[in-house]
Amino acid sequence: MSNPRAGKVAERIQQIIARRLEKGLRDPRLGFVTITDVRVTGDLQHASIFYTVYGEEQEQVDTAAALKAATGMLRTEVGKQLGTRLTPTLEFIHDELPESAQHLNDLLAEAKRRDEEAAALAAGAQYAGEADPYQKPREADEDE
Repeated sequence: MSNPRAGKVAERIQQIIARRLEKGLRDPRLGFVTITDVRVTGDLQHASIFYTVYGEEQEQVDTAAALKAATGMLRTEVGKQLGTRLTPTLEFIHDELPESAQHLNDLLAEAKRRDEEAAALAAGAQYAGEADPYQKPREADEDE
């Protein structure tokens, strides 16, 4: 966000939404939600709210439906507390960052395991020929 005002508005929206979700909605489908990021357009007309849900895939689907149903109420809440002339539209987007971070951690662990296997093989390896196969110029004897 190059616009400092948009950054401040995004931070404030994140606080408002998180506080409202902490108080709870009357929707039983809503799971354990964490607001990870909010991005606001430069004209402050649209806010993309990224969230994660702790739980199974069905809980994630139910939570997405609950947030979609509560978008109007949450926008009203944001409009009351934000104090701007226009209230931005809200869009809830499931944040894939934790899943992709876990996938990267798994790949790094696999790479580390393979490196350890290669190091173990290299420790017991022997040269196929001489240790230094390159020819070197003969050193002059001191007798000559």
